[in-house]
Amino acid sequence: MPAILLPAVRPVIDHALLSRAVSRGILTAAQVEALDRLAREVAAPEPERVDDDERLRFITGFADIFVTLGIALFLGAAWWLAGDTLGETGSRALVAALAWGLAEFFTRRRRMALPSIALLAIFAVESFLAVSSMAGIAVGWGSALPGPSGSGAPAPLPYAGAALATLALCALHYRRFSVPITIAAGAAALAGTLLALAFALVPSLDAGAFSALLVAAGLAVFALAMRFDLADRQRQTRRTDIAFWLHLLAAPLIVHPMLTTVLRSGDAPTTVSAILVLGVVLLLALVALVTDRRAILVAGLTYAGIAFGTLIRDAGFTSRAAPLSFLALGAFVLLLSAGWHAMRGLVLRGLPARLAARLPHPIGAR
Repeated sequence: MPAILLPAVRPVIDHALLSRAVSRGILTAAQVEALDRLAREVAAPEPERVDDDERLRFITGFADIFVTLGIALFLGAAWWLAGDTLGETGSRALVAALAWGLAEFFTRRRRMALPSIALLAIFAVESFLAVSSMAGIAVGWGSALPGPSGSGAPAPLPYAGAALATLALCALHYRRFSVPITIAAGAAALAGTLLALAFALVPSLDAGAFSALLVAAGLAVFALAMRFDLADRQRQTRRTDIAFWLHLLAAPLIVHPMLTTVLRSGDAPTTVSAILVLGVVLLLALVALVTDRRAILVAGLTYAGIAFGTLIRDAGFTSRAAPLSFLALGAFVLLLSAGWHAMRGLVLRGLPARLAARLPHPIGAR
């Protein structure tokens, strides 16, 4: 018997059509009832399976990598060649302008993910460096940020002006191209502006106060990231991409000052400081599980490796401290990755039901 190709049908039965089929003798009432039961079975919701993996729109194809390589070569060569004739300010401004021009094609027309990210990053950095150079600030990475009092850094007001100008340019870029990472770039520029203004108002700020300001900025960025996350709990819109980049910015702002302070409490890391660092990393893991954002945890992995190395060294395995540290850190990451879903469900079930239900992918809220 030849195979019969049936047209695709919708999961919902058209009861008016079935009634006409019964009236014309095409179908019997019993057959219509059986079809109705079948339709309800097909349309019944399956057990909920929540995909709580972070989906990132980095690459839409190998063309993204190819184009990004071309962008790096082209803009790098343009900066190099323009430096002799236009100077530092002019060459930086030229690269920023070229990055905007390339975005008109690769971002606005082609909608290529990785090239759009690279072009925005280049535009923001080169804009900041161009304005900094115009204000007379050295553009070397060693002096590109204001520091605590006595560090030898120039006056912070030019930094504030450069960061504020970068914020304005990032806002224009987002209005034109709507690249999700732009929000994080603007948040970084705003944080830089506020930090520089703090140093301008209180020049005597020490390293401890600077670390506290960084942590405060990171917490503010984290709160903004959660606002975008909670507005798209199923992570299906542009908001989830914006939240990812904000989390990626917030994590080092929070983690680096805290753990650096702990590790620098003495001449060398001690057993006590290593245990404190691992405690902070475990706390980060808990926050990462609750929010379903691994980016929060990644920022603390380097410090976790240092802590593992300290504990292994103090246990007497000095000659093999490095490989054993990598082994412990890798085992920690793999264990967390393999049991992510189960551990996240366990953590969410320990939270109040109303709170858990509002989180992204509330797999343990019921």
